Amino acid sequence: MTQIGGLKYQVDQSHLQSLKKAQEGLGQPTQGPSFSERLANGLNDVANAQGDASKMARDFELGREQDLAKVMVSQQVSSLGFQLTLNLRNKALSAYKDIMNMPV
Repeated sequence: MTQIGGLKYQVDQSHLQSLKKAQEGLGQPTQGPSFSERLANGLNDVANAQGDASKMARDFELGREQDLAKVMVSQQVSSLGFQLTLNLRNKALSAYKDIMNMPV
């Protein structure tokens, strides 16, 4: 029974420390890029990945690139980035529609 009490005490102390750290962070302004900057950077990264994949595919077709696996991985990275961007847009649009349909 004392082991359970000791574990409960440790969990409680850990929880209190987490709460203290969370409360300390509430009063401080956050540093770093804004949401719009992060979104723009993400979209630019996806566009760059698509451009790189297209260039690698063209180079492979012209015989300048010999590594097919590298080309295919680049295509998949580009595809996943685009799918993620599309899903984020769909979720944001869905959230916007939900908010607009809320009764005031």
